[in-house]
Amino acid sequence: MTFVLGVVLFAVGIGVSIALHEAGHMYSAKAFGMKVRRYFIGFGPTLFSVRRGETEYGLKMIPAGGFCDIAGMTALDELPDPDDRKRAFFRFPTWQRVVVLSAGSLTHFAVGIVLIYVMAVSTGLPNLNPKPPAAVVSAVSQCIRIPDGSCQAPARDAGLRPADRILAVADKPVSNFDELARAIKSRSGPTKLLIKRTGQRPFTVWIDVTQVRSSELGGQGNQLVGAIGVSPPRPGPVTLRFGPVDAVGKTVTFAGTMFVNTAQALQQFPHRIPSLLDRIAGENRPDSPVSVVGASVLGGDAADFGAWWFFLFLLAALNLFVGIFNLLPLLPLDGGHIAVNVYEGVRNAVRRATGRPNGPPVDYTRLMPLTYAVAIVFIGVSMLTITADIIHPIRLRP
Repeated sequence: MTFVLGVVLFAVGIGVSIALHEAGHMYSAKAFGMKVRRYFIGFGPTLFSVRRGETEYGLKMIPAGGFCDIAGMTALDELPDPDDRKRAFFRFPTWQRVVVLSAGSLTHFAVGIVLIYVMAVSTGLPNLNPKPPAAVVSAVSQCIRIPDGSCQAPARDAGLRPADRILAVADKPVSNFDELARAIKSRSGPTKLLIKRTGQRPFTVWIDVTQVRSSELGGQGNQLVGAIGVSPPRPGPVTLRFGPVDAVGKTVTFAGTMFVNTAQALQQFPHRIPSLLDRIAGENRPDSPVSVVGASVLGGDAADFGAWWFFLFLLAALNLFVGIFNLLPLLPLDGGHIAVNVYEGVRNAVRRATGRPNGPPVDYTRLMPLTYAVAIVFIGVSMLTITADIIHPIRLRP
């Protein structure tokens, strides 16, 4: 039941993000005096609509995206109403048009940053740089399974106890458990360890490092590595919480890291498309892209496990990704429209500098073949991703 609730809540979060995206376009356009004729969430047949002033607000049947209809968005837009022609989008300065077109992505960025701040003061931000656990013995094993099937217990036989800190292996200092593990894995047979025990001076013990299969230690492969039978202390916290003031700086830093990681993921996206075919075929490919369907499933898993920090993190990451993706200079994305309007602004500035009048608006009919090609690719990849998420979704559970 919690899983279903998580899926529904995540889907609602996506819907709210879409609504805010279109609201960003609408309110910025209204602020500059442009005429916004319609604001709808979804596509297809209209389920509900109401007119407030000059704008019709409504909800459509297919809950996928939305749109904000601003008069005169392109030269193809028919403007029979004189008021539409007077307040048409293309009549406003280039910088205002760019602001309106960018407002959707900027809204996604704002939502993502707000979610990060909420995480920082509530569930905590993911600990991206956890410190390795100290070289302290948490538990001493009574049996290490060696290749012949018998048991050995080198640490127990040498007298090691929980809470003992290992300072050096074969006279080489170790500062954390990762260094200790690497040092032990490379050894075999009698090895000198320097131990610090509570209330005592550091002392030396000799321990007979045994050889085990790497798979016995949770690794991959069957190569032989050294082991003594000690467990590390518990790892540091998965998330870190901050006070309302400290959270501001942490939010900025964490958001910057997420922006960089999101941009890198977007660059790698084309190379990960083949992994979708592997996932459709039944392979476990957690590195493959996910759709909003797959993200909602992960959100449901996060809720089911009580990992609300991951739920919020996933929603924030999705907003940042959509915001950056939407700014790509490709039609029909907002970034494509921004590129066209910036081109018009630069072209007209050059024409005015040379004593010529402004040129006509860009003829979008000449860009339609490229627009259709990009749209077909986007739809194809989206359908492929949704198919993979339905057939073999990525899950947080085994």
